[in-house]
Amino acid sequence: MSTKTNPGNFFEDFKVGQEIVHATPRTVTEGDVALYIALYGSRFAMNCSSAFAGMLGLDRVPVDSMLAFHMVFGKTVPDVSLNAVANLGYASGRFGDPVYPGDTVSTTSTVIGVRENKDGKTGVVYVRSVGLNQRQELVLEYCRWVMVRKKDPASPAPEPVVPDLPAAVEVGQLMVPYKLHITDYNTALAGSPFLWNDYEIGEKIDHVDGMTIEEAEHMMATRLYQNTAKVHFNQHTEKDGRFGRRIVYGGHIISLARSLSFNGLANAFKIAAINGGRHTAPSFAGDTIYAWSEVLDKMELPGRRDIGALRLRTVATKDRPCHDFPYQSGEGKYDPAVVLDFDYTVLVPTRI
Repeated sequence: MSTKTNPGNFFEDFKVGQEIVHATPRTVTEGDVALYIALYGSRFAMNCSSAFAGMLGLDRVPVDSMLAFHMVFGKTVPDVSLNAVANLGYASGRFGDPVYPGDTVSTTSTVIGVRENKDGKTGVVYVRSVGLNQRQELVLEYCRWVMVRKKDPASPAPEPVVPDLPAAVEVGQLMVPYKLHITDYNTALAGSPFLWNDYEIGEKIDHVDGMTIEEAEHMMATRLYQNTAKVHFNQHTEKDGRFGRRIVYGGHIISLARSLSFNGLANAFKIAAINGGRHTAPSFAGDTIYAWSEVLDKMELPGRRDIGALRLRTVATKDRPCHDFPYQSGEGKYDPAVVLDFDYTVLVPTRI
C-alpha cells in the first residue's frame, strides 16, 4: 500500500550538508500578536503601543522577538524534530530585521552535525536554521541540536560530526536595524527607570512573579506556531511515553521567562542574540514558572550611543520562587526545580 503522508525524518535520514526547505510560509497578523500577549502577558512597551513605537521613530509596532523566533522555529519541526525525544540546546542565534504584522516568514535549515548516542536507538542532529521575510531579509538565524529517534536501531552509526559553536555572539555581529529617537524614550511609560547604565556585571535580579501553565494555553501556543511535535500535542501517543503525558514546548517556557523578566528588565526592549540555552528538565501543565536573571556582560555597541547591550542569563524554575537564585550545585548539577538556562543578549536604551 502506498502512502502520501510524511512520517518525519528519523536520525538515519539526516546527512551533514543537507539543505531543507520547510513548508508553509507564515504571514504574521495582529491577531497573532494579540494572542501572544494573551498567552504570556508580555508588557514590553515597544511591542504593545503604536504611540510608544512612534515616539522612538518607528512607523509601527514590531512583534515581540520571541514571537518571531517561534514562527521561524515552528516551520522546522515537521522536518527536524517530529520524531524528537527532546530539544537539547541553542547557540549562535542572531535576530535581524524586525517582524511586523503583515510580514511573511519562511525558514530553511542546514544540517551541520550528527552524532549517534551510545544506546544506538537515538542520535543528536545539529541544524542551522534561517528565517527570512518576504523581501528575503534576515529575520533570525540560529543553531540548535535535538535528540531524534532512529527508525532502525540496527542501522550503522554515521561518522560523528559535532560543530564548534561559539559561546556567545560577539557584540560586533549584533544587528541593530533601526536608530531610535532615544531622547523621546519615556521610562515611565516603559515601566522602569533603569537603563543600560544602571546595570552591573554580576548583578542578579529576582523577577518575583510566577505564572502557572494551563493545559489549554500551552496547547494553543503549540498550534499557534504550527509546531507539530507529538510530545507536545498528542496525548494518545504520549500516554505511553517517558512521562505518560504531553510535555510543554520549551519555547513556551522561554516566552514565560521573558515575560516575567519585565519586572526588573522592562527596558530590555529587544532580544538581539541567543548565545546558548538548555531545557534542563521537562515542564507540564500545572507547573508554576518563576525566573531570575544575571548580568553576564555589559557591552557598548559600535558606533551607537543611544543603545547598549546586556548579555543575560535567565534561569526559569518550576514550583519554586527565585529569591535565593536556584541554579547549580558545586558539582555542576542543576537544582531539581530548574527547567531553563537561557543565555541571550538584549538591547537597552542608554542614559546619554
